[in-house]
Parts: sequence; C-alpha cells; structure tokens
Amino acid sequence: MKTKKIYGIILSAGLSGRMGKFKPLLSYRGKSFIQNIVLKLGEVCDKVIIVTGFKPEEIGANIRQLNAACNIEFAFNRDYKKGMFTSLQAGLRKTGSCDWIFYHFVDQPGLPGKFYTDFTGQIDEEHNWIQPKIKEQKGHPLLIKSDLCQIILNAPLNSNLRAISNDPKVNKKFWECGYAEIFQDIDTEEDYSKLN
Repeated sequence: MKTKKIYGIILSAGLSGRMGKFKPLLSYRGKSFIQNIVLKLGEVCDKVIIVTGFKPEEIGANIRQLNAACNIEFAFNRDYKKGMFTSLQAGLRKTGSCDWIFYHFVDQPGLPGKFYTDFTGQIDEEHNWIQPKIKEQKGHPLLIKSDLCQIILNAPLNSNLRAISNDPKVNKKFWECGYAEIFQDIDTEEDYSKLN
C-alpha cells in the first residue's frame, strides 16, 4: 500500500526536430515510447499526466490503444515551442493535491520496471528533490516534492530546473542507482539505432 500520493508527469510536447520522426510514437519493444513509460509509471503513480503540445491528437489516439489500469490525464501546453520548462509547468498545474511528482522525459523508454519501484523507494521526509546518479554523473527522471511546485510555477517561462535547483528551499538527495538508462537521451536517428 502506497503511503505517498505520487503523480507522474511525462513531457511529450516537443517537435522532435533533431530526430526527424515524432519521438513519443517511436517503437520500443513492441510499444511506443509513450506507452512504455505510461505502463511503468502506472505501477508506482496514482495518476500519470501526459503533457502534449505538438500532435496532441496522435498521442491521445496512441494512448487510447493501451489497456492501462492507471489513471491517465492530458495537459496541453500551448507554449510548448518556448521550451521544456513550460511543459513541466503545464503538467504541474494538473497535479492538485499529490505529495510527489515523478518527472519523466518521453525519450527514456528503456528504464526497467524495477527502476521505478527502487526510485520511489528513495522517498523520505528530509528531501524534496531526488535524482539518480552513477558516480558523479546525474541523470533523469526526477522525484520532486509538491512543496517545490509553486516555486516552479512562479518562475518565468524561460527558466529551467537548473535555476530552480539553486533555490535555498531545495534539499537534494542523490541516489547512486546503478541503472545506466538514467542517461538515455534519444535525440537523433543514431541514438535511436543504438536503443536495444
């Protein structure tokens, strides 16, 4: 039984310009990137919020093909061309009263299911920002406590999480995780060809 209410946010709003193909719908192990992530987040999250911008109808249709048991909601970011931070803000506006946000990029479909349970197992009362790392290299996704939501929402559209992370209210925990997939970043056709 989960003691904390966790909402997942998947950023799926961008143009996929460098890839040349629409990343959320690229295939990975028989499902689209977005389907893979929704299913795994659904195992640890009470709700999964998919932030769309470019081609929202295609993402919606793709998710409707999925027999997902989890609660799924969509957030449309009209400012998606202004960058990733605006999509995080759009997703946070839909979170309401949860305890933690599981912040996930759409181009990390390869994280194994066990990562999600191990990562949420790192939640504690002392920190409000939890990030996986291997040695000194930090990766994604992130767990962000709800007390940071208003700081992010109040920031200008052109801000970023690096700037937010320097706020004195942020108390970070870095988890030595052992999952190399935290560095997955499928931006180009070459990156995609290396995905197994």
